[in-house]
Amino acid sequence: MSEHELIIRIAAKGDGVTASGHHVAGAAPGDTVDSSGIVKRGPHYVQPPCRHFERCGGCELQHCDDASLAEFVSNRVLFAAQSHGLDPQVVKPAHLSPPMSRRRATLHAVNGGGGKAMIGFREAGSHRVVGLSECHILAPDLFALVGPLGAWLSKRKGKYAADIDLALVDQGVDCAIRNITVEGLDQIEDLLDFCRDNGVARLGLDQGFGPETFWEPEPVTVTLGGMPVAYPAGSFLQATADGEAALVNAVTEWLDGCSQVADLFSGLGTFAFALGRKSQVTAYEAARDAVLACKSANRGPAKSVETEHRDLFRNPLRPDELARFDGVVLDPPRAGARSQVEQLAQSSVPRIAYVSCNPSSWARDGALLKEAGYDLVEVRPVGQFRWSTHVELASLFVKGGE
Repeated sequence: MSEHELIIRIAAKGDGVTASGHHVAGAAPGDTVDSSGIVKRGPHYVQPPCRHFERCGGCELQHCDDASLAEFVSNRVLFAAQSHGLDPQVVKPAHLSPPMSRRRATLHAVNGGGGKAMIGFREAGSHRVVGLSECHILAPDLFALVGPLGAWLSKRKGKYAADIDLALVDQGVDCAIRNITVEGLDQIEDLLDFCRDNGVARLGLDQGFGPETFWEPEPVTVTLGGMPVAYPAGSFLQATADGEAALVNAVTEWLDGCSQVADLFSGLGTFAFALGRKSQVTAYEAARDAVLACKSANRGPAKSVETEHRDLFRNPLRPDELARFDGVVLDPPRAGARSQVEQLAQSSVPRIAYVSCNPSSWARDGALLKEAGYDLVEVRPVGQFRWSTHVELASLFVKGGE
C-alpha cells in the first residue's frame, strides 16, 4: 500500500476499496488510509446513529452518508449488468428507504444472564446475539414489541435460543416464535395476557411440531394494491412499504396499456392487484397458501386477477402459453428464474418487467433476454434494506423493434 490511498467505493460486502484494490473495513468513500492502516475520515463519513453499530449484524453501512449509499446501490446493479454485457438505456437514481421503516425482520432471543432475555440481531459472522436497546432500521411499532417480548421471555426458566419473526400487518404486529414451548394452563394464559396487553395482531409458536396460532382476534391481512389479502404466517412481504411502492410504481408505469399481464412468482399479489386496476392479470405462484389467499381476496363478479397454482421452476410457462400476454412481470427468489427466462426468451411477449433482490442472478437472466433480442430499456436500483449490502432493482426489457 502507498503512503496514503483514497477510498473510492464500497465493495459488495461493505468494505471500503482503494484504487489499487485494497479493502479497508469500516471505511467510507472519500476516506484515506495510510500504510499502517490508519483511516482519516473524508466528506462521506457520518457518525453512525446507533450505539450497536459494528457489533450488530443488522447494518453494515451506517458510517456512510446518503450519497455514498445511493452510489453503492447503483454500482451493485451496474457492475452486475456490465459483467454480463448488459447496457441499460436509462438508469434512474437509486431509491433509498428511510430509517426506521423495516416492516419485517427476524430477531433472535437467548438467555442474557441472570434470567434476563436478550433480543436482537446476531453479530456479523457469529451466533452471538446483540441485545437491542435501540434500532434505527425497524419500524417503531416492531421495535416497541422487543421490550415486552424480553420481559415475557425473562419469566422462563432454563436455557433457550429462539427465533422471532415480526411483521407489520393491517391489524398491528404479527409475531411468530420458534423454539419456545408453553406448558400448562398458567403459561398459556400468561402468553394470551401478553398478546392482549400489547395489542399483538397474531402470535404463533413453533414448538417443534410446526407453527400453531395461539392468538388472532381477527383475521390478519396485508393490503396490496388497495386489496386486503390474508397474510399466511411467514409469507414473503417486501421489507418496507416505501420500497414496495417504488417497485410497484415502476412496474405499473412500464406495463401501463398492456391488456393481458402474467405475474410470475406472484406471491400474495404485490404486483398483481396493482396491475389489476387496468389490466387482466393471471398470477402464477407455487406456494399454495399464497394462492389461496389471493383467490380469497379477489372475489366478486368483475375479477381482474386470476390465480393459478404452478411451480415455475419445474414447470415454467412455455412460449405458446405466453403468447396471449402483452406484458409480464416476474419477481423470483434470489436464485433467479433461469428456466422461466429461457422460455420467455423464446416468446413474443413485448414487455417484461423483471424485479430482483439479487443483481447477479438478474444480470445472468437478463443476458439470456438480450441474446433473444430484448433491449434493457430502464433500470431502477432500490435500497430498501437501509445501511445493508442487500440491493434490489426493477428493470424493463422490451422486445427489439417494439
